[in-house]
Amino acid sequence: MFKLAFLVLAIAPTATAQLVAPWAIPSLYANSAMPGETTEASEQGVASQTASKGSGESDRVQKAGESARVGDLPDYGQQTKRILYIVPNFNAISAGAHLPPQTAHDKFLDATQDTFDYSNWVFIGMLASIGQAERSTPDFHQGAVGYGRYYWHAFVDQADENYFVECFMPIGFGQDTRYYTLGRGGFLHRTFYAFSRGVVTRSNSGRTEPNYSEIVGAGASAGISNLYYPDAQRTWTKTGQRWATNVGLDIMTLAFKEFWPDINRKVLRRK
Repeated sequence: MFKLAFLVLAIAPTATAQLVAPWAIPSLYANSAMPGETTEASEQGVASQTASKGSGESDRVQKAGESARVGDLPDYGQQTKRILYIVPNFNAISAGAHLPPQTAHDKFLDATQDTFDYSNWVFIGMLASIGQAERSTPDFHQGAVGYGRYYWHAFVDQADENYFVECFMPIGFGQDTRYYTLGRGGFLHRTFYAFSRGVVTRSNSGRTEPNYSEIVGAGASAGISNLYYPDAQRTWTKTGQRWATNVGLDIMTLAFKEFWPDINRKVLRRK
């Protein structure tokens, strides 16, 4: 989850200043259809045209129109599998997409991909470098050996958090770990929606319920880290700080995922 935090700090301030949300102005769409939708006037026009033709041709036109709309997604809120072709974005669901319930295998696969993806090794190295430069854990010391200690601790921290939040707890609580993109509405509305996903989520059956997977999973990850950190890092304060950091970074990640389609399409001009 740490990986997207770097992108939030680097890209979001510039990108969000350039975002334009035309869908937030209802008058722009009062007489026109969003992608995948049809207005009443356009439907009447199609009906009048097909009525004037033979019944066989009318059937062909109707079937063609139906097949063109099946599975269509709106042009907003479309996620990519990776952000900037590098950062994994596998569990972000595009706006308008309808998927089957998430299985235990899906949850395990998501956690494994996030943990062992090639980009994660690079970002863990960055975290280790920052930790060593700040001497955040003096017991690790400096030099190559010290860097190795910072590196493997950061990696295990990341793995613990990924598997508890994205796999173990979601399987136990029966919750869906995917992020369902809102994709439209005002900036504050979408930001609140993204932040709220840190405390509420969907169950496997589609109900909205407290996000036990995030809160309990992040806490369990912080607690388990006491098994391999030096004594000075095992206090209630240090454990609580790791818990709060895990939840906070995850929430920031969700907010960035919400606006990534806008950045990708409007700022980077990619489809």
